[in-house]
Amino acid sequence: MKAKDIAKYIDHTALTAEKNEKDILQLCDEALENGFYSVCINSGYIPLAKERLKNSDVKICTVVGFPLGANLTAVKAFETQEAIKAGANEIDMVINVGWIKSECWDLVKEDIKAVLTACAGVPLKVILETCLLSKAEIIKACEICRELNVAFVKTSTGFNKGGATVEDVALMKQTVGEIGVKASGGVRDTATAIAMIKAGATRIGASAGIAIINGLVDKESNY
Repeated sequence: MKAKDIAKYIDHTALTAEKNEKDILQLCDEALENGFYSVCINSGYIPLAKERLKNSDVKICTVVGFPLGANLTAVKAFETQEAIKAGANEIDMVINVGWIKSECWDLVKEDIKAVLTACAGVPLKVILETCLLSKAEIIKACEICRELNVAFVKTSTGFNKGGATVEDVALMKQTVGEIGVKASGGVRDTATAIAMIKAGATRIGASAGIAIINGLVDKESNY
């Protein structure tokens, strides 16, 4: 696989708090120029991105319950509905890690189910934050996502102590089967992106998309 071939896998991402309108417009322009699958942005910027990307194939992905996942379920569902109303084409929600650690699996499932219902057919990715989970917890969370038939499971927010690993991506893919796997957090160069895809990733979340497709290394980006 060549670096340029990776573009169609990439959710070109800008989620840090200081990103301004100029940054988001640049993100959109880079996605248009390089053929990235989507831009992944905070929901407040959806209208701006929607205008910039109109009449293009670039999707708008946004995050829900981000970055902690500890919101009330009703808040996540409402956030999802409003984001879609504004123009989001995909939703990346953060799972409730605290409920996983409390072994409240029924609550975890209902949380995801509520957001999935609010998506009303819009693809849902569930962010596991794998760096905080045991292998058994990753498997259990993936099994729930598989049972609910979400569109993707996703490794990380990129805002915690670790990001995607090849080992976790492979474990997730093995568990979810035909469901997509998104590797995000710390994917900063071509070799890492290709390794994630070979492990089973069907989407890459990265703020270093330009570096990845140009065979370079971005040492500054966390997502």
